[in-house]
Amino acid sequence: MSVQKPYFLGISGGSGSGKTTLLRSLIERFGADAMTLISQDNYYISQSDLPRTLDGQINFDHPNALDLDAFARDMAKLQAGKAYEILEYTFNNPDLVPKMLRFEPRPIVLIEGLFVFNHPDVAQMLDLKIFVDTSEHLRLSRRIKRDAAERGYGLDEVLGYYERFVVPMYREHIAPYRNTSDIIISNDHHMEHSTTVLIDHLEAVLRRKGH
Repeated sequence: MSVQKPYFLGISGGSGSGKTTLLRSLIERFGADAMTLISQDNYYISQSDLPRTLDGQINFDHPNALDLDAFARDMAKLQAGKAYEILEYTFNNPDLVPKMLRFEPRPIVLIEGLFVFNHPDVAQMLDLKIFVDTSEHLRLSRRIKRDAAERGYGLDEVLGYYERFVVPMYREHIAPYRNTSDIIISNDHHMEHSTTVLIDHLEAVLRRKGH
């Protein structure tokens, strides 16, 4: 009996663009039985193995900070109908114990991250590419709030890193894929309409799969 190929949906966009908000709405609508969520964050290379600048900083917003080849190999496993496991990435938080994560090839596979479109093998697997587009000032505002709440960073620290790494890396490695995506979702204000259209499309995909 042949294994039915999952439908691969890739979601990219800058840091703070609203990718997580979109994902939550999709998972809330369809549930875990229909979808597998893959976060590219779990493919960050160990901090001890990453190069530093002369003043000791690490550029986490460059594609080389992730093992994109391992990411591509694991996506190929899912596409072939095979499950895989990977150790959770905890953003170098010493208070968190990483868990072993298992991913199953469910009818729809949601793949999100800054560099989902950058690896040619992964890009070729994607059935639909979505780019969440948000103005720079809103992305910065959301980044400040997130980094303060989740990672304990101060305002000056966030602003310095954002200007030095996030902005130039976005322009060089993420923004060029905006116009090669299938759907651009603007998230400067509300994205309910775009989300509704996407949900309708995924419902049709699941019907075709008999789910």
